[in-house]
Amino acid sequence: MLFLPILNLFLYFPEDKSEYIPAAIKLVICIIIAVVVFRLIIKHSKKEQAKAEELEKQIMNQDKNNTLK
Repeated sequence: MLFLPILNLFLYFPEDKSEYIPAAIKLVICIIIAVVVFRLIIKHSKKEQAKAEELEKQIMNQDKNNTLK
């Protein structure tokens, strides 16, 4: 309760609602960038998963060959 008056100093609701437009534009841009980065991370992760599975198959084949000899 002690910090409530301090937090009210940073709370600002403008009378002119057109001041919300730049903030909304920045928010939309940030969300778009976040979605693009998220998609890139997923794409990279799938490539790494495919490489790891290929490596696992190679190791399993080597193990089978070594145990058969």
